[in-house]
Amino acid sequence: MRRMTRLTAVAMMVPLALAGCGSDGDGTGGDNAGTGKTEISYWLWDSNQLPAYQACADAFHAANPDLTVKISQVGWADYWTSLTTNLVSGTAPDVFTNHLNYYPEFAAKQQILPLDDFIAADGTKTDAYTPGLGDLWVSKEGKRYGLPKDFDTVAIFYNKKMLADAGITENQMKKLTWNPTDGGDYEKIIARLTVDKNGKRGDEPGFDKSKVEVYGLGLDENNGAGVGQQMWSMYALSTGWQFTDKNPWGTRFQYDDPRFQQAIAWFRGLIDKGYMPSLAIARSGTSVNDGFGAGKYALSTNGSWMINTYYGYDKVQVGTAPTPAGPSGKRASVFNGLADSIYAGTKHKDQAWKWVKYLASADCQKKVGEQAVVFPAIPEALTVAEQKFKDKGIDISAFTVQIHEKTTSLFPITDHASEITAIMGPAIDAVLSFEAEPSSLTKANDEVNALFQ
Repeated sequence: MRRMTRLTAVAMMVPLALAGCGSDGDGTGGDNAGTGKTEISYWLWDSNQLPAYQACADAFHAANPDLTVKISQVGWADYWTSLTTNLVSGTAPDVFTNHLNYYPEFAAKQQILPLDDFIAADGTKTDAYTPGLGDLWVSKEGKRYGLPKDFDTVAIFYNKKMLADAGITENQMKKLTWNPTDGGDYEKIIARLTVDKNGKRGDEPGFDKSKVEVYGLGLDENNGAGVGQQMWSMYALSTGWQFTDKNPWGTRFQYDDPRFQQAIAWFRGLIDKGYMPSLAIARSGTSVNDGFGAGKYALSTNGSWMINTYYGYDKVQVGTAPTPAGPSGKRASVFNGLADSIYAGTKHKDQAWKWVKYLASADCQKKVGEQAVVFPAIPEALTVAEQKFKDKGIDISAFTVQIHEKTTSLFPITDHASEITAIMGPAIDAVLSFEAEPSSLTKANDEVNALFQ
């Protein structure tokens, strides 16, 4: 699941779980008495994107002097708890950044507004975005709850020096293959990059898996419940497996598919062989990206929203490679995207829509692209981001190749997301902790599918 790892709130953060952030004290934007001016409250979770959206807010205010946007930011871990609390209490912000895993339940509870009437009245185009993104925000009833603002895919971050020391070329990393039987050349490289405290590599005689100094592959501390976006999804999906019978709005999950369970079994096997840390180690207090930055992991799979974090570590030369091609003959990545939603209880529906429309515009998305943090949803804005990343010495092709080759799979959008998480999170944890076998995921799958009956 797309998220930020252990971010702390920074500039412009307010205590979201408290009374709200609007000037009228109810969490929605307020009117300044007697001035005819309106303040729109807006929440987001990514501190890295805060400067870009402040630039959008400033430009929006310049074009609409009677409207001011007040931005509040807090890290991922607290964002959804705070937002849910404020939605229930009627103190939610006018507009907030939303995620595909959450919007179906907000829509079902009528806590966010459909945008169709606004779109029809303004003649707003909904086909200006990277193909497929717009469809993600249309409910099974055919109502639209968001206009795409960005998208993300997953790739492999690698430590260039560790690769060179192991005799592995960057060209090899671009052509990785994988299978659940022996792991293909991908596992061979992971083994080669693993080093124990005596300097023995994972593919050498005498390697001691109980005393590993550098793991070939880092393990994300968040298993992603039933999605595993940056953890295991790229392997399972490259077998030809899919999360659900159809997407979006599938009604049958497929965690009982042998291809999925074989992929998870292989993934767990990396822990058993000492090539990847245990779940307990992964959750011992250091994020997977910080472990990479500290030289504990040679490789780390993660999302495009983490590019600047990985490239920001001192004394680490970083490269990126696409995820490995699997038994299907293709590589794979979850294709996810964010949008902004309007709180159903806002006192400023028209003004909130005006802000949402601007957030989804080429003008705002180009400003976001200029910050080189995420990938904007509008192609012309993505071009801006690509150049800005290039100016920083970062090649993002390992992420965008998935789009060009059409090897992405949509983030699974269904009802019962929170209940599915409650089932699949512990089930995946049990397997990765060797407390249960991959076959136990069939029972978990039955529990998930029972939600739809």
